[in-house]
Amino acid sequence: MVASPGLEHTSVRSPRLKAARRLTKRAFRQRARAFLAEGPQAVTEAFASGAPVTELFVTAAARGRHEGLVTAIARAGIPVHTVSGEVMSDLAQTVTPQGVLAVCGFVDVSLEEAVAAVQGDPAVDGSRPRLVAVLANVRDPGNAGTVLRTADAAGAQAVIFSDASVDPYNGKCVRASAGSLFHLPVVAGIPPEEVVRTLRGAGLRILAADARAGRSLDELAPGELAAPSAWIFGNEAWGLPGGLAEMADESVAVPIYGRAESLNLATAAAVCLYASARAQRLHRQGPR
Repeated sequence: MVASPGLEHTSVRSPRLKAARRLTKRAFRQRARAFLAEGPQAVTEAFASGAPVTELFVTAAARGRHEGLVTAIARAGIPVHTVSGEVMSDLAQTVTPQGVLAVCGFVDVSLEEAVAAVQGDPAVDGSRPRLVAVLANVRDPGNAGTVLRTADAAGAQAVIFSDASVDPYNGKCVRASAGSLFHLPVVAGIPPEEVVRTLRGAGLRILAADARAGRSLDELAPGELAAPSAWIFGNEAWGLPGGLAEMADESVAVPIYGRAESLNLATAAAVCLYASARAQRLHRQGPR
């Protein structure tokens, strides 16, 4: 089946378009277990990963720019709907939509599945760090999506969103992840205390990123950073939830060498995750 332009939808009043538009709200996403992946990159990554893409909406102009993607999706038997620019603006959550938007089923996994991915098969996964990022009460979707993208880039096996964190399917979070939502196991809605107990039971060292910690990242010995680890990152404004830092094996502050008051959450997470990933890689390579 080759995608054909077909009738252009010029109103969001049809049941199909109204259902898609509702997915901008968390309650409707949870009810339908579906969300919107907006932009050609997100749609490409969703489709390529085998995520459950169920519908594609595309403007005539975007169809011409992304003909290969639209044709591949249509050939897979997924309905493709041509919409006007006005309808796309109603569906999209960006000021300047790129004209491509897909409805996709949830891709999160259970905590047990994520732990299995972290443990993996050493014969297959031995080149990757054993690393997890945990978002505890992180509310900003841009920060959360950027941490997800960074964890993917650092080679982490999973990202876990606590029950009080932003929805990983929030439109801004999906866009900020730049496709990484579809690359590694994502867990959602688990109490952070349960996450810590489960990851520790799987053999991971629990590290809490805390700007108030007495120990700096620079003070951790290479062997400490090289251990299989889960980094916990707290709320942008008030840090880690009460009592969670005490559950960690170590609370660690990212050092500030200049005059900046602090780093934002996503930047601090990048420093921590890459410190662990690099230490684990060097540890596996051994002395030179």
